[in-house]
Amino acid sequence: MTPEETARKARAILDELEAAVVGRRRTLELVLIGILAGGHVLLEDLPGLGKTLIARSFAQVLGLDFARIQFTPDLLPSDVVGAPLYDQRNAEMVFRPGPVFTQLLLADEINRTPPKTQAALLEAMGEGQVSVDGESRRLPQPFVVLATDNPIEYEGTYELPEAQLDRFLMRLRLGYLTANDETDMLRRRVERAAEQVALTPVTDAAGLLAMRESLERIEISDDLLDYVIAIVTATRRDPQIQVGASPRGGLALVQLARGQALLHERDYVVPDDIKQVAVPALAHRITLRPELWVRQVSADDVVSRLLAGVPTPRTDPRTAHGTAPGAVRPPARQVTG
Repeated sequence: MTPEETARKARAILDELEAAVVGRRRTLELVLIGILAGGHVLLEDLPGLGKTLIARSFAQVLGLDFARIQFTPDLLPSDVVGAPLYDQRNAEMVFRPGPVFTQLLLADEINRTPPKTQAALLEAMGEGQVSVDGESRRLPQPFVVLATDNPIEYEGTYELPEAQLDRFLMRLRLGYLTANDETDMLRRRVERAAEQVALTPVTDAAGLLAMRESLERIEISDDLLDYVIAIVTATRRDPQIQVGASPRGGLALVQLARGQALLHERDYVVPDDIKQVAVPALAHRITLRPELWVRQVSADDVVSRLLAGVPTPRTDPRTAHGTAPGAVRPPARQVTG
């Protein structure tokens, strides 16, 4: 599948998703970019803003096997990954797979379970496999975790550890709908006279894997790689930040920028692609100094400030790819091979 074909398929996916999710086009784009980049997405916001709806809708439209885990304080690691059980008929131990053995996993309210159970997802998210009793078992491909958490409730919740947060390619905050979008949502609910929206699959697991492969054909120049490193390095040197972004943050920024370019029907990355995904890619990977918590300074604000202070490369990607300045380049170039 070429980048141009992937861009058309992505538009069809987003259009179908909007039949169920109202007023969230940019959020849907970012989640789709994260999935195409082979990562996992954390949706963090207030209750009732559509986080679970977004996850279920993606599973339907992408044609993926779907499982949901409601994280609770008494959930055990074996409830997530599975456990060996004794089969009396055969007089032997057999492995009972947990809900993590699926293609799209909704980890609902992931911060309601203790760190021990949260850690059960680390290997699955990082390596696409689960190890139980010394044996590693591969998870179905593609494997995507869409997790939700609630940032305002502290009773009965556990803060996600840094190692867990770093496994997420991006973190998104939804925010409230505009008045017009909220009115449109209510109107649609009244008109369809049903609670759920029936969505049509636009692709399947094999199609999604092909779309992921086409992302590797999106070109990114050396000066933009230097730009990514400059942004990541800035998070490590800023006096307001206690712990900066890890190298995994730079990798995430590159892949997400490629996905952003693809949605704009380009087969090359420009600086604006990096800027548009920098906050969701990096803000959850940094640790602010404690005094900033008292002043209610958010990591998103700090990353936005750093981004404005890093010099943007001046090179013209069109010139670097053989198009003279001022010439109009097709939206996406066919890439062979």
